[in-house]
Amino acid sequence: MKNHIKKISQNLNSKFYFDYDMSKTVWFRAGGKAAIFCLVYDINELKIILKEIGDFPFDIIGAGSNLLVRDRGFNGIIFKLGKEFNKINICERSVNVGAGILDNNLAKFAEAKNIKNFEFYSGIPGSIGGAVKMNAGCYGFETKDVIKEIKCINNKGELINYSKDQINFDYRKSNLPVNSIIISAKFDCTYGNKKEIQLNIKNIKKIRENSQPIKSKTSGSTFKNPKNNFAAKLIEQSGCKGLQVGDVIVSEKHANFLINLNQASASEIEDLGSMIIDAVYDKFNIKLEWEIKIIG
Repeated sequence: MKNHIKKISQNLNSKFYFDYDMSKTVWFRAGGKAAIFCLVYDINELKIILKEIGDFPFDIIGAGSNLLVRDRGFNGIIFKLGKEFNKINICERSVNVGAGILDNNLAKFAEAKNIKNFEFYSGIPGSIGGAVKMNAGCYGFETKDVIKEIKCINNKGELINYSKDQINFDYRKSNLPVNSIIISAKFDCTYGNKKEIQLNIKNIKKIRENSQPIKSKTSGSTFKNPKNNFAAKLIEQSGCKGLQVGDVIVSEKHANFLINLNQASASEIEDLGSMIIDAVYDKFNIKLEWEIKIIG
């Protein structure tokens, strides 16, 4: 497949990197290599590539904020959407957003245009494609509260539109097909008071800075919150705060964050996560679920 990709890449604007070290891209700064890493130029080229690779495994990365590639790597192609997927515009009371747009940049755009209900995106690392796929949210808001429509491309290179009613959004998940790549989303456009919007964003940033280790090599929230509970609270009460495996440690500031202290391996991160899952289950009979996506 590598040779085939090298051949077709000569006629494409998309950039291809072989045996690409994913630790350069993911926020953990840990993990293995991807057989092929592709920075996709536009929708038409994504269609071409998907048709050419057939059944060859693929995955997609946004900002790399909640992804861990195992040390042995990923024997497939990992896509990252390029600049053509980083556009925002307002049309007929809707905000149309490319899937490559960072969550925080959508919050900034909405603030500048006096559009409310997007402030929560200022507190979420990652990009809109991932936020839609996992129904990302914080501080009382979720993506499903503002979404209207999603445009995807499947593994055959076919474009498919989904309305909000066709998607079963739940806590940190949706029923979008596994082999679908989100390329854009349409959101509700409701105007509000600029000062209130700015105050909301300011408060969210202050809470994050005071409660999360945002300047460390971390991947955001490690585990999903169980129903009617908080993962951080369960982890702390299970005696895991400060627990360490190799170069990865449970944050003293927020127990649901794992920190790469120096040169942690993906295995050390996964092993520490498994220890936390076991400790919480032993104490509370509650099984934590990874919020971080692990591939390879």
